[in-house]
Amino acid sequence: MKKTKNNSRHLATLALIACVLICAGCESVRFAPSEQQKQNAWLHNRTTLVAAETAKDESASEKLQALTELSELQSRAFVSDTGLPNEFPNAETAEDILTQSNYQLARTALAESSQRPDAWQLADSVLELGIGISALLGGVYGTKAVKFFSDARAKSTALKEIIQGNELFKQQNESSVAAFKDAQQNQSAETKALVAEIKA
Repeated sequence: MKKTKNNSRHLATLALIACVLICAGCESVRFAPSEQQKQNAWLHNRTTLVAAETAKDESASEKLQALTELSELQSRAFVSDTGLPNEFPNAETAEDILTQSNYQLARTALAESSQRPDAWQLADSVLELGIGISALLGGVYGTKAVKFFSDARAKSTALKEIIQGNELFKQQNESSVAAFKDAQQNQSAETKALVAEIKA
């Protein structure tokens, strides 16, 4: 009896985690920092350090010196967040830092930092994890949970296909887009929000 209660608690916890992940959307989920992002964060710290040293050496205003010192301190958080790179760019002097390759590195890191996992892949992965854990738990509740997650996965796939089909229809039939949108007016607010989030 105690094992059954523990299994049901584990399944309820797993279902809650899956729901939170799915409802939170992909904006809160990010890829791990790439080597380029780590190099850029480290290079940013070096840039702010050299800027702070240059401001002192050139007897810049106290305000500018304070700003560059604060900037260097703040940039340490970025390095701590991303972690150290495997290879460190050459960044001893201002000349080392102000190279075209470092500008390109910054642009690459910026582009990579805006990438997010695909919502469908994330949902599929969460549901697959739920199926795997439920199968490991076994028993009556494990079997029910496997069925629940399998059904949810099938519904997720069906929803994806419907939305993709609708978007393809609208692209291929631009003259019918207004009529298509009118036909969707009876959807609940929850459905509209879910579809808008998935399309985004």
